[in-house]
Amino acid sequence: MTKNSIEAKIAKLYASHIGSAPQQIIPMAAHGSDRRYYRVLDNGHSTIGVYNHDRRENQAFLHFSQVFRSAELPVPEIFAQDIEQGVYLEQDLGDITLFSFLTEIRKNDGFSDRIVSIYEKVVTLLPQFQIAASKNLDYRLCYPRASFDKQSMMWDLNYFKYYFLKLAKITFDEQYLEDDFKKFTDFLLQAERDFFLYRDFQSRNVMINDGEPYFIDYQGGRKGALQYDIASLLFDAKADIPQEVRDHLLEKYIESVNKHIPVDRESFMQFYYGYVLIRIMQALGAYGFRGFYERKGHFLRSVPYAIQNLEWLLRTARLPVELPALTEAWGKLVRSSYLRQIGDVELQLTVRLQSFSFRRGIPIDEKGHGGGFVFDCRLLPNPGRLPEYAELTGNDTEVIDYLQRELEVTEYVSHIKAIVDQAIKNYQSRNFTDLMISFGCTGGQHRSVYMTNLIEGYLKSKKGIHIEKRHRELEFMKR
Repeated sequence: MTKNSIEAKIAKLYASHIGSAPQQIIPMAAHGSDRRYYRVLDNGHSTIGVYNHDRRENQAFLHFSQVFRSAELPVPEIFAQDIEQGVYLEQDLGDITLFSFLTEIRKNDGFSDRIVSIYEKVVTLLPQFQIAASKNLDYRLCYPRASFDKQSMMWDLNYFKYYFLKLAKITFDEQYLEDDFKKFTDFLLQAERDFFLYRDFQSRNVMINDGEPYFIDYQGGRKGALQYDIASLLFDAKADIPQEVRDHLLEKYIESVNKHIPVDRESFMQFYYGYVLIRIMQALGAYGFRGFYERKGHFLRSVPYAIQNLEWLLRTARLPVELPALTEAWGKLVRSSYLRQIGDVELQLTVRLQSFSFRRGIPIDEKGHGGGFVFDCRLLPNPGRLPEYAELTGNDTEVIDYLQRELEVTEYVSHIKAIVDQAIKNYQSRNFTDLMISFGCTGGQHRSVYMTNLIEGYLKSKKGIHIEKRHRELEFMKR
């Protein structure tokens, strides 16, 4: 349908609602869907006009909006509709999405308390949609499925397989992958799924109006598990929420759910990471379809962030189901330098520093990269052999002063810094997000602790680096 004919439909609906024609109808920026949006201006007032040829999708959105508004939830008010013509008028909530809000603020202030405060409001409101308002929804109007069931999941997984894995040239055994898809969906379907599932709950579908969040684009909603929507929000790729903030917001969300229904946290978390993974795969399928297939390059800018999230999950999440073929495919994505460097993106590098004792073995790189460094500090003078230092550690001033006086230590430090600098420069240029650096000595108490602390201090001055540190043997000493 032409632009002029759509505008004519919107103008006619507006005139029938208001009693006079609008002064101006302005097309808005294209979305990632076939819906078309227009800003309708009249005597200083602004309304949003929407055209969508998909009747069933419109019916779902309009019904959901009516139920949510009746429950006094923050969604746009629908002023008028013509279901036959595929147009409706809704409240203009402005142009500030949660994503644009956080992007602007974090330029100067990082992921500040202002951003966290808005997210807290969002995750606290979400259960009201999922649980409270859900009881009054007519799920027969859901489109294209009434439930996020096995069929829906398989659509998403095949979307990921054909539009991302294949187009990104990631090799896999199709039969083994299909076997894992079946096992994975069978596992996810064990979660309780009698709630409203928003389906595309992410930062671009939350508007900020007068400092408050409003929810939009829920037309794909259906019945499903609680875990899916909160996973979608917290692992929204380009929002790039710091992990400690994710953890905090997840707890806020669970607290809010508990006000509506009792939550078995262990059971909830058992399925949570599974839903995070299927959401990431669905998103990658969408990026692949829009980016690789339709050649809309801006969609591919989210890929490195999604890969970063997938990498964290492979390191951290443990699913109670074995998925060897799928895990192998995820691993290939994480190890792909090409996918990490798509678009003008600079991911944060996490440097994991660790001291240890060779007596208890070299630390395992749980990331699975097999990269990073293990430096042997046993060649340095050992303060642990001297009675006055035996009960101290590399955290103590006396041990630090002793090692700083030794020329061998000074030379060793200069070599370590040069190697680490080279690695960090290379990793950052390739958008790698993890580097493990371990320092070992005989007891893991003096020299290795000193070196770990020293390199931590050295790296704090560098930009784009997040540091995680542990002293393995000192942790055991405290137990």
